[in-house]
Amino acid sequence: LGYGNLSPSTVAGRIFCILFALFGIPLNLVLLNEIGQLMLLGVQHCAHRLEEVFHWKKKASLLIKTCALVTGLLLFLLLPPLLFSDKEGWSYEEGFYYSFITLSTIGFGDYVIGMNPDRTYPGWYKNVISLWILFGMAWLALVIKLCISFLE
Repeated sequence: LGYGNLSPSTVAGRIFCILFALFGIPLNLVLLNEIGQLMLLGVQHCAHRLEEVFHWKKKASLLIKTCALVTGLLLFLLLPPLLFSDKEGWSYEEGFYYSFITLSTIGFGDYVIGMNPDRTYPGWYKNVISLWILFGMAWLALVIKLCISFLE
C-alpha cells in the first residue's frame, strides 16, 4: 500500500505513478516469485544432498524446510529489529512490527527507516535494508505460499 512519506504532488506525477504501477507491480511480483523459487530450489537441493549422504527420505526434507524457516525467521523478522533498535532508536517490538509490516507489503508509514533528522545513518544502511526488503519479501511470499498449499 505504501509508506505515505513519499507521494507525487503533480497531476503528471500521479499519472506517471499509475502507469508505472501498472507495469511495475506485476514485474515486482515476477521478480519476488523468481527469488522465492531460487530460495526454494536451494532448500530442495540441500534436502536432496542430505537424502543422498545420510539415506534419509522424509527426515531430510523436513529438517531442511525447518532450518530454512528458522533461518528466514532469524534473518528477516527476529534479528533486524535489533538493528532498528540501534540505528532508529525503536524498541524491539516496534522494529518487529516494522519488519512484518514492510515485508508483508502493507507499509503503513507510521515507521520508516532513515528518516529521523536527529540521527546520523551509515552509508550502507539504506542499501542493506533495500536488500533485506527484497529477499525478505520473497521469503515471506514463499512461506505464505507454503502455508496456502498446506491448508489446501
